[in-house]
Amino acid sequence: MLTPAGFLAAVVLGLSAAHSKVNKHKPWIETSYHGVITENTDVVLLDPPLVALDKDAPIPYAGEICAFNIHGLDAPFEAVVLNGTSGEGQLRARGLVDCELQKEYTFIIQAHDCGSGPRGTEGKKSHKAVVHIQVNDVNEFAPVFREPQYQAAVTEGKIYDSILQVEATDQDCSPQYSQICNYQITATNTPFAIDRNGNIRNTEKLSYDREQQYEIQVTAWDCGQKRALHSVSVRIDVKPVCKPGWQGWSKQVDYEPGTGSKPLFPKMHLETCGEPLSSARTTVELQTSHIGKGCDRETYSEKSLQKLCGASSGSTDLLPTPSTATNWTASLVTDSGRDSDLIFRFDGHQAAKIPSWVVPQNLTDQFTIATWMKHGPSPGLRAEKETLLCNSDKTEMNRHHYSLYVHNCRLVFLLRRDFTQVDTFRPAEYHWKLDQICDKEWHYYVINVEFPAVTLYVDGVTYDPYLVTDDWPIHPSEIDMQLTIGACWQGGEVTKPRFTQYFRGSLSGLTIRPGKIESQKVISCLQACKEALDINSLESLDKSIKFHFNPAQSILVMEGEDLENMNTALRKVSYINSRQFPTAGVRHLRMSTAVQCFGEDTCITIPDIEAVVMVLQPSEPRITITGLKRHSLPASDLRAPGGVALFQELHIISTVTRVDAAAQHTGQRRGTLEEIIHNLDYCDILVIGEELNPAQESLQLGRSILLGKHLDATNSTSGMSIYGVDSMSNYEEVIREVHYSNWQPAQLTERRFRLTCSELNGRYTSNEFNLEVSIIHGSEVGERVSHSAASPQYMQLVHNPSMIHELYPRHNSGVPSTAAVVTVICIAALVVVVVLGVYHIHLTHQQQVKMSEATKEEDGAWDKSGLSITINPMENLQDTQAADEEASEDEEEEDDDDDDEEEEDDDVTSAESDNSEEELDVQLPSMQCKKAHKQ
Repeated sequence: MLTPAGFLAAVVLGLSAAHSKVNKHKPWIETSYHGVITENTDVVLLDPPLVALDKDAPIPYAGEICAFNIHGLDAPFEAVVLNGTSGEGQLRARGLVDCELQKEYTFIIQAHDCGSGPRGTEGKKSHKAVVHIQVNDVNEFAPVFREPQYQAAVTEGKIYDSILQVEATDQDCSPQYSQICNYQITATNTPFAIDRNGNIRNTEKLSYDREQQYEIQVTAWDCGQKRALHSVSVRIDVKPVCKPGWQGWSKQVDYEPGTGSKPLFPKMHLETCGEPLSSARTTVELQTSHIGKGCDRETYSEKSLQKLCGASSGSTDLLPTPSTATNWTASLVTDSGRDSDLIFRFDGHQAAKIPSWVVPQNLTDQFTIATWMKHGPSPGLRAEKETLLCNSDKTEMNRHHYSLYVHNCRLVFLLRRDFTQVDTFRPAEYHWKLDQICDKEWHYYVINVEFPAVTLYVDGVTYDPYLVTDDWPIHPSEIDMQLTIGACWQGGEVTKPRFTQYFRGSLSGLTIRPGKIESQKVISCLQACKEALDINSLESLDKSIKFHFNPAQSILVMEGEDLENMNTALRKVSYINSRQFPTAGVRHLRMSTAVQCFGEDTCITIPDIEAVVMVLQPSEPRITITGLKRHSLPASDLRAPGGVALFQELHIISTVTRVDAAAQHTGQRRGTLEEIIHNLDYCDILVIGEELNPAQESLQLGRSILLGKHLDATNSTSGMSIYGVDSMSNYEEVIREVHYSNWQPAQLTERRFRLTCSELNGRYTSNEFNLEVSIIHGSEVGERVSHSAASPQYMQLVHNPSMIHELYPRHNSGVPSTAAVVTVICIAALVVVVVLGVYHIHLTHQQQVKMSEATKEEDGAWDKSGLSITINPMENLQDTQAADEEASEDEEEEDDDDDDEEEEDDDVTSAESDNSEEELDVQLPSMQCKKAHKQ
């Protein structure tokens, strides 16, 4: 039997034996681990996680993990047990790891169980597992350039793939943060670029003359988008090199108006840098599309230009300057170009009706339509018709008799004939497809109609229609037609008459000439540019040089094989502007050259030249009209056939102020007046006050005076207009022949006129010359004769037989022979009157000796009256008679026949006012006989 002590000892021995038998297994872990740790941290992320397993679990101690041991040389890591029962552990760094010092670590790890007790006695170890740890990088370092400064040199005129390479480094350990992913030039607007590898290249050819040195700043980014803290300076020097091209030319050439042809490149030569050339071809282009209607042209009115170019008469300007007579353009929008160039702009909402009296409805089989047009592409996919000119039914129906319109950048002319003109299926619609129609540039269009043929001229070049469609003629009707501009009038088949098919663009100088077509010579003259390229001393040009101009002489092409001959030829290229007063401003020049070398694949390239011609402002002329500003004319002169000349002493001069170079430099405006000669394009004589009464007065101008001149005239009750491009001397000659006639001037005391002249359609205008004509009636003539000598020209104008013979044919071709006979009789009678007058004076003088002093004073007054007859025997005979009667009345104060004499005097005055000169001459003999009988 065991004692209690023995029993306890036996139990302990049993337990020990049991424990020894329980810890039969070693812990188990993975054979290898891969871990990642971010630098500057201590936690390692393992894959798979650090877990040790023991089959002795759940036996205490034997089935529990007590430790993880690391075996490696200086491995800065440690493993700790997080849960002994589950075997979960953690690997961590004993301190901060640095990727830049070591990127990865490899060591051995082993797990230990707790063995037989808390002290781990008799514990077992797992197998050894390999642990591989990678240190993750942190982007803590910025890129740094290897060099503090970079420098390179290039030769001008070349494009380099790489001028130099800059390089930056990064101290980070990982490729992501240590590699440089991008370089950038910090400055903008530089002719350089840089790629991702740091190679710098030029993006354009460098010029030593423009810039000799460039300095740029470059920065870098690593692949983690960390930018370098400091940019690096890169200096690139440009070295001069011989570069092929034109040398010795100026970028601006100043052109003084009136100097003729001026060379553009007088010292220019082609530098080839020793490269032999087999041929060269150079094109010089003068760009003037921004000037006026495509170039510098004369800005006279259409009528004046047509007269100047010798166009057929009968042309009607459908877009004239708005005035009282031509008011249909008043509502249109004008886009007055430079220098009084009248332009009408249509934006799809404006149109004008032309009065029926302006253009005949029947244009016959021959007529011409001409216009300047500037037009661009129409908006929208399916553009509507845009009507320039349209003649359609005014009411009831909607027939288009003729029209000119644009449709989808095609010009179409419609002409529907009447059955009275043609009764068969005939051509009616003509289509042209031209680039000029929608290029937004000015072009001159002329349509010559010789039915059924229709010819189109654009800038003087002929074009045939690409399509002609036929149609039946229009049935005759009594419906009036309406001619419109800018749209077509739809007067019938609609609820309310309205405009339709509006035009969008600009028009100028739209004319129509019924009955005639215009010649190509006139068309070329009307659209001719007054500025162009030219060649000085063309006869001295080498024969090996080939050249040709375009029709407008705005493009010149020269070809040659000898370089020196080409240089000489291009030095002769010049600019000319034949206008006396050209449009000032810039004209652009462009010159391009293509060369060929001798049998080589590559050849030098000649850069283009761009220069400008600066047309200077012309000196503004001052047109001055001078002459007699006041006339006193007897009423009888106004009744004379042909009337009286108003402007016999007229003079027109023009002056400009010339400023010397010294005054220009000092800013002073002193200068000298210089008289110049230029043309005028119209002079207007305007009636001031009440308009002329056509029943009794008019302005007259003989048509013969206009022969041989580029002048024409129109007359109305408000005045006379003389127009056409001609010299000032011709205008003077014509204006001096303008006469004023008044057949019933009894109630007229004065007439006032105003004369103004213009050059270039109102660009330069003269002073207003005002003329006042005072009318002297019968009683006033006697008074003026007694105090001053009468003007001989008036006496000759009224009573000179030769003048009467010259003027009478204007009124009655049958009068001259009768007038000549009557004139002879009148002169004979006049001689008798003079003799009797002298005898009468002699008798009176004898009586005066015996009379009192008072009577002598009265006789003295009578003597003066008598003397007036002697001095001016050809003055109005009625006034002479009145003077004699007054003398007799003084001599015989008690005469009982005084009332009869006054009645007779009144009768004579009435005859003077009511009868013409011819009638006066016929009455002279009887009047003189009556006077002689009385004496």
